[in-house]
Amino acid sequence: MPVLRRLICTFDKTRPLTANEYNQCVTDYADNLYRFVLKHIRQQEAAKDIVQDCFEKLWMKKEDVDYLKSRSYLFTSAYHALVDHVRKWGRMELTEQVPASSSGYNAVAPDLRDVLQKALETLPDIQRSVVLLRDYEGYSYEEIGEITGLTESQVKVYIYRARVSLKNYIGSLEAIL
Repeated sequence: MPVLRRLICTFDKTRPLTANEYNQCVTDYADNLYRFVLKHIRQQEAAKDIVQDCFEKLWMKKEDVDYLKSRSYLFTSAYHALVDHVRKWGRMELTEQVPASSSGYNAVAPDLRDVLQKALETLPDIQRSVVLLRDYEGYSYEEIGEITGLTESQVKVYIYRARVSLKNYIGSLEAIL
């Protein structure tokens, strides 16, 4: 029995993140993490600071974070940093606000990227987060739940509501193009 207990204990422990693995995380995830943060707060310098803080936290916790879970750890850290940032500073809009009376986007030959960005800006923070994690970063519902602290059902509901809202805002794709 003591041999089995030792064997179980060795499987429970995560091995520390090595310097090479950390560097690989920076290479693999820095751009995606930056885009995720920037889409929320639309402030380049603040987004860079948040991303840097996330990587600093990863390095400080390298003994506790397994390399295979590092992506999830980084996005979870970024999500919590975004929540803190919005609570502290509020969302500072650097772009024009969409009028509340507008039911859709009406412009002559708009850039599709601009339309999507403005549509995302209309969503509440939690809906924007789950849509970005799902559709831009490719996380599963379960992974998004772990990152945001929501249940899988809540994640699905928020994504559904966000997509309906985006569809209502954008209208038909033919009207845009």
